[in-house]
Amino acid sequence: MTDQTKSNRRPVRSFVIRSGRLTESQRRAIGSYWNDYVIPYTPSEIEWSEHFPSKQALTLEIGFGMGDSLLKMACEQPSQNFIGIEVHRAGVGKLINGIRKHELTNIKLICHDAVEVLQHCVAAESIDRILVFFPDPWHKKRHNKRRIIQAPFVSLLASRLRPSGRVHLATDWQPYAEHMLEVLESETAMKNANGENTYWEEPDRPDTKFEQRGKRLGHGVWDLLYVKN
Repeated sequence: MTDQTKSNRRPVRSFVIRSGRLTESQRRAIGSYWNDYVIPYTPSEIEWSEHFPSKQALTLEIGFGMGDSLLKMACEQPSQNFIGIEVHRAGVGKLINGIRKHELTNIKLICHDAVEVLQHCVAAESIDRILVFFPDPWHKKRHNKRRIIQAPFVSLLASRLRPSGRVHLATDWQPYAEHMLEVLESETAMKNANGENTYWEEPDRPDTKFEQRGKRLGHGVWDLLYVKN
């Protein structure tokens, strides 16, 4: 197999791993508590009951960034379990510190590509809610193929949701919001909870720092909520 053939078969990623600097606090958290809060990736189905003290509704957030909104949800909703997926270790380290500070037992993290986690680790119809807040919009047209919200990915999300499970998306980039709406409206396994081709005007979620900064700059925010049939 030639190098070019290998390159052609390489999946298109929705993220770029950057070698950002970790703070000392993040580095200590990763070094000392990684095994307590991070589920190691292996291409095999995860038994969630092995990682949480009680069986509760399960929310999965894809790309939690620095983890502020996920931490707030886990603190305010102790009757739910949370899984956070993020590829950037700085965010993982920061969130580990938050989990320790609040002594939470209803949240675990996975530091790996969300597509591979969903494909190999998450059983069909095992998740109650999936969140994708402010994914990279990949503004340039030639990069649009990198957007995580694409038809095959949405079908994968739907397959992992329980009946009546929900997908909640948010973006502050209007062209991406329109793209999301088009893709989700085409997914026959789910329906728009707010009516066909309609955004969610009063979403139930914490503000993120990213969102707050965008609002200060005059950016709009578009949320979508879909329910599995």
